[in-house]
Amino acid sequence: MSVSDDPRGTSTPRTSSQISPAADSNTASTVASNAPARRQMLKLGASLLTVGGSSALLAACGGGGNGTTPVLGPLPVPAAPAPAPAPAVAAKISSFALAVMPDTQFYARYATAAESDQYDNRFGSAPFAAQTKWIAANARALNIPFTIHLGDVVDQVGKPDQWKVADAAMKVLEDAKLPYSVLAGNHDVLNDVDYGADPVGGTDADRISANEPYIQWFGAERAKKQATFGGRDPSGFHEYHVFEAQGQKFMVLSLSWRISTAGIAWARQVIAQNPTLPVILSNHQLLNIDPDGTSPLETDYGKMLWEKLIRDNDQIFMTLNGHHHGAAHLTKTNDFGHKVEEMVVDYQMAYQGGNGLMRLYEFDLTNKQIRVLSFSPWVPQKPANTLNSFDQAVLTTPNEAFVIDMDFAQRFAGFNKSFGTGSATIDSSLVDQARAMILANYKDPATIEQRAAADSEDYPKVANTLAHWRFFGGAVNQPLLPGAVVADVTGNNPLHRDTLDQGGVAGAADGDIVWSDDRHHLSAAPGSVRFLNTNKNTPRLSYFLTDAAAPINAQTLGSGYTVEAFVKIDKSWTSGNQAWMNIMTRDGRRGDLAGYTGGDPEAPPMLFAISSLREVQWEVVPEQAGNRSAKTNWSGEVLADRWVHIALVNDPVSHDTTMYVEGAPVLRNAAAVPGLATLSAASPWVVGGGSWNGDRADGFFGNIGEVRVVAAALTPAQWLTARKPA
Repeated sequence: MSVSDDPRGTSTPRTSSQISPAADSNTASTVASNAPARRQMLKLGASLLTVGGSSALLAACGGGGNGTTPVLGPLPVPAAPAPAPAPAVAAKISSFALAVMPDTQFYARYATAAESDQYDNRFGSAPFAAQTKWIAANARALNIPFTIHLGDVVDQVGKPDQWKVADAAMKVLEDAKLPYSVLAGNHDVLNDVDYGADPVGGTDADRISANEPYIQWFGAERAKKQATFGGRDPSGFHEYHVFEAQGQKFMVLSLSWRISTAGIAWARQVIAQNPTLPVILSNHQLLNIDPDGTSPLETDYGKMLWEKLIRDNDQIFMTLNGHHHGAAHLTKTNDFGHKVEEMVVDYQMAYQGGNGLMRLYEFDLTNKQIRVLSFSPWVPQKPANTLNSFDQAVLTTPNEAFVIDMDFAQRFAGFNKSFGTGSATIDSSLVDQARAMILANYKDPATIEQRAAADSEDYPKVANTLAHWRFFGGAVNQPLLPGAVVADVTGNNPLHRDTLDQGGVAGAADGDIVWSDDRHHLSAAPGSVRFLNTNKNTPRLSYFLTDAAAPINAQTLGSGYTVEAFVKIDKSWTSGNQAWMNIMTRDGRRGDLAGYTGGDPEAPPMLFAISSLREVQWEVVPEQAGNRSAKTNWSGEVLADRWVHIALVNDPVSHDTTMYVEGAPVLRNAAAVPGLATLSAASPWVVGGGSWNGDRADGFFGNIGEVRVVAAALTPAQWLTARKPA
């Protein structure tokens, strides 16, 4: 669901050049970001996924290893020998499966030449094509009559090469005569909305369909070639299909981003014209995920759809959507007293932009269940030497692998009294079969166990630490008054809160920075500081900075470095009020550096910030003279109200910089960036704020727990998320 440097983004940068870089070019493992300017960007982020093994295959009772009756040795002759029991025969079931493809935007983007084709160049294959090829190869064996794409087909609507990747991947299904539905996500439409509010912006009624790349690439004429196609609405964005499985018919009603009143009327008409069909509603946004990462969270847009389309249409028994990063399941009750199962799934925050993860929904009509499998057909294809602990082929957490009990005939009786179980032709659970296929001859790499700190000192102390600021120790919700000092663990570079309203700041108050006992679960520091009331439009902010004589001010880190921070964006963050807020900067105008040739000369030489779309930005001007244009690492979207650990690691030899969010490397990393330029040995480091053209600007809004700067490239075992050596 994220946005990057594309012509349809609508976030509001402070200057026209302040947008995520369109030309961050990736090598096989890193990106050389020539970062022209801070621009709207992509959201990715990283989440740790847990997986277990497959279920065991049970041998038939009395059968040998090949399923035959074993040959027995001589036995004592009984008076009346009993006949040997016949081998058990598994009862057949009536079952079929639907393949579901969540947001593929990064797969389309990073398989293009413009992004150095990161997937094929590094892994020899790409996740988008791997998904559709897997479906094509296994549709017959797993009885998959239909595939549902949940939108955000591409990342940048104005980039034809990304549409070409998507076109080729989906054509695999077409060539195999396997029907599918597709819909436009927010990344697939022009003039997208700002993510600072929900819901906002235009609907399909506000678009000129003839100008929309989605209509050009996946229009009605293409959809009509599918045997299941039922029709599209006048806007060309919404469609429905009717597929048959096990002798039963179902409708998939596929609604694109931000449906209009006319679109809803069309959808209601389609349902009314097919009054006996159970309906699966697929949509890009409907259900969200709570900050706990697993609980469902309703959105305003989803509530609107519930009121205007779902609750009084008993035929809609299930909804599927992407857009929000993660997975959750909510059961609601409609006006008929019947359950409606709502599910969100979107893996773009996972490693490699989703790592090829998708879903299989098995409808077991015999046993009255919907079984859910979350898996990646791409991970087992990767070369063994590229695998790491983030490569998990099957997910087993409760929100990723679950069963929904559903008496289909009873649930559908109100509109289809003849719905039955169909023909029992399947030998065993399709989900179990699919899991066995995925895990055959494959084993997930070992995962690193992470545990909470035993005490405040339970973290690795490392050599070459230049500064380590730990924000805890005061009374909860009490302010750190101007002039208050936060110690540096090394003793060399303490921070102090600056005097109020310096450098153009207006309206700051003592209570704008307070102590908190909130923290990241892997931080050993038992607390944080919370930055409140920050608003770039006031401008109001408070921040910490080093003393003018602090030794770290002169450091250029030319021999490699690691910068770490624990941060949590405030749940009330909006793009309009807090876009481009800074976690940490170094003072000065980078345009004043000798030989600087890049964009945004008013910006500091180092930016550790959060973009207008909540991506983490690490943008630095290299130390090396003659190489004076800013280079940038970008994450994907970081969710508000959720702690994240961020690590920036600069290699001492190649000087490639890799960003890690929650331990997972991001896709867009910067290559050949030696050191960090500084204007002078008296230029302070600033935590929680920054500057623009010499004035204070872009303060942080949320919590900061720890920040550490080390003049060495650290391994994960040395990060603040690890525990001290035994």
